Amino acid sequence: MSEIKIVSTNKKAYHDYFIEDSIEAGIVLVGSEVKSIRLGAINMKDTYCLIRGDVVELINLHISPYEKGSYFNEDSRRARKLLLKKAEINKLRGKVEQKGYTLVPTKIYFKHGLVKVEIGVAKGKELHDKRQSLQEKQQTRQIERDLKNYNR
Repeated sequence: MSEIKIVSTNKKAYHDYFIEDSIEAGIVLVGSEVKSIRLGAINMKDTYCLIRGDVVELINLHISPYEKGSYFNEDSRRARKLLLKKAEINKLRGKVEQKGYTLVPTKIYFKHGLVKVEIGVAKGKELHDKRQSLQEKQQTRQIERDLKNYNR
């Protein structure tokens, strides 16, 4: 049984994109950043991934500086390298080069003590798609409420 503790979920990614495929990657961090992530001092809003050469980078991830850290604290919004195999990077590059696809981080979590990020290959939603998914969500909530009240 794997030990997974989800630290942060990018809810905006699920609202703005259709997530078609996902892949797990490690992140290159310094010690004070890991301590801040353990405390939950992380913000994934407006975070995205870029492929530069043979490196995938996580852009705009905000990790608050560790309170008890001194001059070891890094810039809170610096680009962070993701740890992926070359075959995985090439697979992602092939998907992203198609029109309308992008790489969006969906979750950050601890797996066996290591910080991992789940990257989704996503296609942007149109306004009517967002309305439709919101309507479906409201309908399922209403059905659940009705079933709960019916069973009483």
